[in-house]
Amino acid sequence: MVVLAHLSDIHLGPLPRVRLRDLANKRAFGYLNWQRNRARVFDATVLTAITADMHAVHPDHIAVTGDLVNLGLDAEYDTALAWLKTLGEPRDVTVVPGNHDAYLHRSIARYSKTWLPYANGDRPNPTMAFPFIRKRGPLALIGLSTAVATAPFMATGRIDKDQADALGEALAATGQEGLCRVVLIHHPPVAGSTPWHRRLIGSGLVRAAIARHGAELVLHGHDHRASIASLDGPGGKRVPVVGAATPSILPHEHHPGGGYNLFSIGGVPGGPYAIGMVERGFRDGAIATVAEHKLAG
Repeated sequence: MVVLAHLSDIHLGPLPRVRLRDLANKRAFGYLNWQRNRARVFDATVLTAITADMHAVHPDHIAVTGDLVNLGLDAEYDTALAWLKTLGEPRDVTVVPGNHDAYLHRSIARYSKTWLPYANGDRPNPTMAFPFIRKRGPLALIGLSTAVATAPFMATGRIDKDQADALGEALAATGQEGLCRVVLIHHPPVAGSTPWHRRLIGSGLVRAAIARHGAELVLHGHDHRASIASLDGPGGKRVPVVGAATPSILPHEHHPGGGYNLFSIGGVPGGPYAIGMVERGFRDGAIATVAEHKLAG
C-alpha cells in the first residue's frame, strides 16, 4: 500500500513588500484582489494545521499541483521554495506549476530555476521540461505544465500538441511497465468543468491521450475545491479525475474551508490497482475527515 498526499493552490501569504513599479502590469489587478478579498480568507494558520495533519499520516509521497504564489513577485518564489522544504526532500515531493506561478512571462524562468529539484524527472534535466516522469514504488508520477502568462482577468492554461504527444508516450511506456500512472496537472482537463476565462486550452489533447493510452488517476487544482470527475480510458474504463481544495483558506460564506486529499493505492505492478481517497478539511477549528471515496478496485 502506498499513500499519496495531494495539495494544490497554496497561495502563500502574506505578500512580500510590493513596490509601485511592481504593479505596472497585470499585478495591479491581482494586488487589489488580494487586498480586498483574499487577504481576509487566506490564512497561514489553516495551512499550518493542514500540513501538520498531513505529516502525521507520513505519506509516502506528496504531490503539489500549482499556484504556490500569488503575484509572481521574486520574493514569493524563494518563500515557496522554503515552504516546499518543510514538506520534504525533492525526492519525496513533486510539483507542477499553475497559472499564478506564471503570472508574468518572466515568472516562468523564475520558478523553473528555483523549484527545479521538485519538478524534475528521474533522469534529471538541467531545465524544467514537461512532461517528466518520477517512479516511486508502484507509482509513475507524470508531471504536466499548463502554466502560461495570461492577460488581466484571465486564468487560462494551455497544453500544446508536443506536450500532449509526449504525455501519450509517457503513459504508454509506464503502462507497459504495469505502473500506477498518476497524472499531475494544474487546470482540470474535464470538458466544461471551468468558466471560459479559467479553461484549459488544449484540454481535448489531454483527454485524447488518456483515452488512447489510459491512466489510473489524474490530480489537479485550480478550482480551490475538492471534486471528483472522470475521463474516458481505453476499453470503456473510466479514469478518476480529482481536484484538491486550497489548503490555506478559512471557512466563509463562499467556501467550506481548506483541505487536502490522501490516496491509498494498493496492488502489484500490472494491476488492477485499488485506489481509495480520504478528503481532510479544516472544519470548526480543527482538521477532520470530510469524505471518503473508493475510486478504483
